[in-house]
Amino acid sequence: MIPYGRQDIRQEDIDAVVGVLRSDFLTQGPAVLRFEQAVAAYCGARHALAVNSATSALHIACLALGLGPGDWLWTSPITFVASANCGLYCGAQVDFVDIDPRTYNLCPRALEHKLVEAERANRLPKVVVAVHLCGQPCDMEAIHALSRRFGFKVIEDASHAIGGRYKGEPVGNCRYSDITVFSFHPVKIITTAEGGMAMTNDPALAEKMALLRTHGITRDPAQMTREPDGPWYYQQIELGFNYRMTDLQAALGFSQMQRLDEYVARRHHLARRYDELLRDLPVTTPWQHPDGYSGLHLYVVRVSEARTGRPHRAVFEALRRDGIGVNLHYIPVHTQPYYQRMGFKAGQFPEAERYYAEAISLPMYATLTEAQQDEVVDALKRAIAA
Repeated sequence: MIPYGRQDIRQEDIDAVVGVLRSDFLTQGPAVLRFEQAVAAYCGARHALAVNSATSALHIACLALGLGPGDWLWTSPITFVASANCGLYCGAQVDFVDIDPRTYNLCPRALEHKLVEAERANRLPKVVVAVHLCGQPCDMEAIHALSRRFGFKVIEDASHAIGGRYKGEPVGNCRYSDITVFSFHPVKIITTAEGGMAMTNDPALAEKMALLRTHGITRDPAQMTREPDGPWYYQQIELGFNYRMTDLQAALGFSQMQRLDEYVARRHHLARRYDELLRDLPVTTPWQHPDGYSGLHLYVVRVSEARTGRPHRAVFEALRRDGIGVNLHYIPVHTQPYYQRMGFKAGQFPEAERYYAEAISLPMYATLTEAQQDEVVDALKRAIAA
């Protein structure tokens, strides 16, 4: 089976983790700080907060921005459920904005239209989560301009996009957002096994997120309500969580960061090769906006029965039978039973649903060989011709 994604673990990664196992710190030690500093320096952001998952990063990002009961969070329906669930964790209500049919990201034109209507109804969002699907940056300049006009905060869910660039600058620099979130799950571009990170340029947001990831506890006398009882003293000043990253994970992440550009360049080589190999097939290959340089976490083709004569599911299942571990990213969140119980219905976000009816994620990872890629393309040809 050729999987759709996989990690690349080398001897230097193993050595880095073993080095932590032989050190005095396994959890919150110097490796976490070193990893945070490396990612912040790479992205050009002032602050980086490592946590145990991108979902945790989204949660504390929303809380730091003051999202709560009575507020609204908007995001794309084509994303993993965490991009929406983070609003529910805060007691807020969630809504969606349909996708752009070319980039598959949240559509700025649809966002503006919905904002105008929401302003009339006095239901403007407090937070918009812009998801960089497959690693391609959203139109952040347009979304940022709308945030200034309508007064909402912006989180970039860049779980797919570390190593990418927008308008020539690294994703994660937060030029057009309040907070950017990365994921380091094993199928992502670099991995810490499980893990995530929140980037920001705002020291107050950084301080708040640092507090929230560690039970809301501080040892800083400047944050306390009174003088410490002694050097052992700490105070819980917020209701926080145990969202910390370990030194083991951070050591792996720091080691992987040294190869980030190599990984992304390799993914771009494979994407260009897919583009060429699939040129004559009746499938839609990914379109890349000229303003962005994608992290290329995923390579998604669209397979429509109208063009191929074969049902989407039949092509998907034929590929799986042929040993190609394709996947589908993602099922529209508003069609999930949990969200349908809130009142969402099929047909509300038609572009997202058209995408879902056709999307197939082909294998894409840095160690995919050209011979394996040829196998994938040959299997797709057979699946369409069957």
